[in-house]
Amino acid sequence: MAGKPLEAQNPFVLWFTGLSGSGKSTIADQVYTVLKDRHVKVERLDGDEIRAIFPDTGFAREERVAHIVRVGYLAAVLERNGVCSVVSLVSPYREARDRVRALCRRFIEVHVSTPLSVCESRDVKGLYAKARRGEIRSFTGIDDPYEDPERPDLVIDTSRQTVAESVSAAMEHVSPYV
Repeated sequence: MAGKPLEAQNPFVLWFTGLSGSGKSTIADQVYTVLKDRHVKVERLDGDEIRAIFPDTGFAREERVAHIVRVGYLAAVLERNGVCSVVSLVSPYREARDRVRALCRRFIEVHVSTPLSVCESRDVKGLYAKARRGEIRSFTGIDDPYEDPERPDLVIDTSRQTVAESVSAAMEHVSPYV
């Protein structure tokens, strides 16, 4: 039946990680739209939106790891049930991403490796400026580390690639599965 969502032949978790302002959510939103337009069963999970559901989640390392694993668990459950997940989360720690990878059957890690200076220049909320003034503590990239993935499936630098090129690169990685 035309228009009915199709179960992915091989569901996956497409995980966008990178600094705040790197372009993760913008790319993930468009990849999600492309998949929906192709009638793929897909859900969109965004770190900020999920954080709003769990407002007491803090920013200490342990709390961030718990948040990342919580989102990863949800993505893994969706995957087991034939639904692809497109996730955008700063997810700064390798340990947490590795835990999520272990939960998933097909975990595709996309490192949006846009330079810090570019991310800061895009900061419409002024979070980087507040972090540099000490008004925000434990801000990833300023006074809390971002641990680059050691072997991401795809690397995107939105200071060198357009959004369309970035979406195309991500779609190339998932096209064998849908």
